[in-house]
Amino acid sequence: MINVFAISKDYQLIDIDDLSELNSEKIKWYWMDMDDPTEDEVSLLKSFFNFHQLAIEDCLHYLQRAKVDKYDTYNFYVVHGMNKDTLSANEVDLFINDRFIVSFHKMHLKEIDEVIEKLNFSNKYWAGGPLIVKYLILDKLVDNYFPLVYEIEDYLDDFDAFVEVNKNKSSKYMIDKIFEVRSKLLRMRRIINQMRDLLYRMINSESLLRDTSNHAYFADIYDHLLRLSDIIESSLLITSDLRDSYMSITSDKMNRIMMLFTAITTIFVPVTFIAGVYGMNFQNMPELNWKYSYFLVLSIMLALMAFMFFWFKKKGWFDI
Repeated sequence: MINVFAISKDYQLIDIDDLSELNSEKIKWYWMDMDDPTEDEVSLLKSFFNFHQLAIEDCLHYLQRAKVDKYDTYNFYVVHGMNKDTLSANEVDLFINDRFIVSFHKMHLKEIDEVIEKLNFSNKYWAGGPLIVKYLILDKLVDNYFPLVYEIEDYLDDFDAFVEVNKNKSSKYMIDKIFEVRSKLLRMRRIINQMRDLLYRMINSESLLRDTSNHAYFADIYDHLLRLSDIIESSLLITSDLRDSYMSITSDKMNRIMMLFTAITTIFVPVTFIAGVYGMNFQNMPELNWKYSYFLVLSIMLALMAFMFFWFKKKGWFDI
């Protein structure tokens, strides 16, 4: 689906019946949004706009990294939103110069809907030209990072309560939960840091920002990304501490279990030795002919076991 917003020289929205009208002199600038476009609509990138083939290929193939490419008459941006369910990147491609901005995305994005609603609600943005549309899109994409980042942060802040509710769960279960959170944070960090680097390049490049009066707006988005990046790094440190703590607890518990098994094995060593000596069946063993030999040896074995048990217990070897 294609949405076209054409703005006249007196900054009024003009209805367009045919794309050829976009080249009319009465149009100051326009925004074309390609939302999950068909093959025929995709072909307009080449046939109508004559964009570079490499830029078109970037639109059609998902890119892992946000970036900007400068061409002779326009700049090409790859920016990322964030899927709230999978925390994967939702790619948005932007072609922009002083006369137009073309946005391309393979899936329907609520961030773009919010920008369209904002532009339709008030014409105060129309004088800003294509640059203001780029700002609104980036601002909405970044703003929607915050709820996802805050959700992870709140989860970690309440992790003690989560542990209390799941206190009957094993340490492995807790460690798996921590690694699950770390995996989410790492996916989010990759998206946020790439967008942060892109915004840094934009606000420090006159050729990309063009109108320096808008510097403060894009610098504000950059500040938001710095804040998000700090939260992500702080949350990763918390998960590292939690992971190390649970690994230490698990290791300590394993050591205590091994200590228990060692104590039990040690208790049976002298008993096994005595049983081994009297199990050799030599004929000249005087104790074998005595009436109470069996009960005496058995009593000695039980006394040894009892003595070693209480000795080890006193040393705390059975405390796990």
